[in-house]
Amino acid sequence: MAHDKTKMQNIVRVLNTDLDGDKKVYHALLRVKGISHNFSRAILRVAEIDESKRLKDLSEEEIKKIEDVANNPSKFGIPAWMLNRRKDYETGEDKHIIGTDIELTIKADVNRLRKIRAYRGIRHELGLPVRGQRTRTSFRHGRTVGVIKNKK
Repeated sequence: MAHDKTKMQNIVRVLNTDLDGDKKVYHALLRVKGISHNFSRAILRVAEIDESKRLKDLSEEEIKKIEDVANNPSKFGIPAWMLNRRKDYETGEDKHIIGTDIELTIKADVNRLRKIRAYRGIRHELGLPVRGQRTRTSFRHGRTVGVIKNKK
């Protein structure tokens, strides 16, 4: 049972996500939804934390600094092109959304498109591709699957 106890101590909570403390900080941050390879590296450079350091070895101040940079990246000089929500529909500002906020935001965007009866919203409703892909052979479900033979 001693092994399980040490395993529990190696879980570190960063940005409302439980992360493996045995991993290096750079790789551990990738497990947070909304943080990519480039963004993880940018956070660590701005926060002045060594990428190869283990997550469990970070101090409380370093974890707080990571959270501050991830929540307000433009305040710390991370360029706007690196953010995942530029020119937000409601506010018009550039933001970076992390964690469960991503799912909520995407759901709200799709619902807005459905409500205004935009082409993309209708495609979402019908379960068809939204971005102009061909549908003759792809995206087939139910009775459309299979080969149609001409009767002679």
